[in-house]
Amino acid sequence: MKVNVVYRLAILAASVAAFWAFVAQQAVAEEAPKVVRIAVVAYNLAGKTSYMGVDAVNNEGGLEQSLAKKGIKLEWVPASHSGVGPIINEAFANGTIDFAAYGDLPPIILNAAKPVVQLVAPWGSNGNSYLVVPANSTAKSILDLKGKRIALHRGRPWEATFASLAASQGLTLKDFKIVNVNPQVGAAALASGTVDGFFSLNDAYNLQDKGVGRIIWSTKTSLTDQKLRGGIWATNDFVNKYPEITQLVVNAYVKTSYWASQEANRDKYIKDYLSQVQPESVVRRDYESDAVPWKDRWSPVYDGVLTAHYQRLAAYAKSSGLIRNEVSVQQLLNPRFVNQALKDLGIEHYWVARSAPPPVNVAQARN
Repeated sequence: MKVNVVYRLAILAASVAAFWAFVAQQAVAEEAPKVVRIAVVAYNLAGKTSYMGVDAVNNEGGLEQSLAKKGIKLEWVPASHSGVGPIINEAFANGTIDFAAYGDLPPIILNAAKPVVQLVAPWGSNGNSYLVVPANSTAKSILDLKGKRIALHRGRPWEATFASLAASQGLTLKDFKIVNVNPQVGAAALASGTVDGFFSLNDAYNLQDKGVGRIIWSTKTSLTDQKLRGGIWATNDFVNKYPEITQLVVNAYVKTSYWASQEANRDKYIKDYLSQVQPESVVRRDYESDAVPWKDRWSPVYDGVLTAHYQRLAAYAKSSGLIRNEVSVQQLLNPRFVNQALKDLGIEHYWVARSAPPPVNVAQARN
């Protein structure tokens, strides 16, 4: 009799457990998002929109396929390269995107009002900035441009780099007549001679190739911390509500970075993915003879270098008047998902964590 009772209780317990397991599974299924929205830089070339990095993370990282297996649709949201930061910040603030691939300074500006996003997957230090002057200019350094008109898009990632360059020569933004325009307008202004200098990205090579500009400085051989950083940013709400899906997205991006960082894949990455939005010759010159090794350019590791970089950027944003409130770097950086991705992919020791470098004072370069 006792055995019968025990047996029945065991069956009942198993049934209850099975029921709640089923309920839990249903709850998870119901709570999973139907679509994941990721904003990326978009270019309009010959009437066709090209999305930067999309093909790479789908083909090499398997992002779209991984989401599809869970019944989740992937939606790419275009952010025009003429105003990436402001466009993505507005989309995050309005709740119309879940993730975004963009640079380091705009998210700090966004989080100054209240914490909205966090960095879930850094993409290393792989962005160079360039100072260009008209082809017929006699300027040889930034010192020769003191008091001159410089086209610089305020609030974009390379602003802090320009401020750092100025500070290294004892100058501040006040020593220049800053013309706050987007890169396309800035390039046109340089070509027409209405500005004396233009500070932007590798589009500087296009100006040089056309014979209207001359590069007099770049971050290619400068301090690593002057290079642009960024990565995959996610809303705090999405991360808290869907950690499993966040992990899936991060895994795809880390897998893509691992693939791209291998020297054997360098040519394919440049030809098949980067040359979609810029001429191959421009991309190759941007990457060649760089102070940062190819492998390290793709490191997603959260280390002292990364933390120090964002601390300096946050300090610059505050001191320059871009933001009024201080931003918590601790809240901004979340290494949880990358650490797990490295384990999942079996590459925990592929990239080496580095300690913080000597400080680069950009906080003093006030506007």
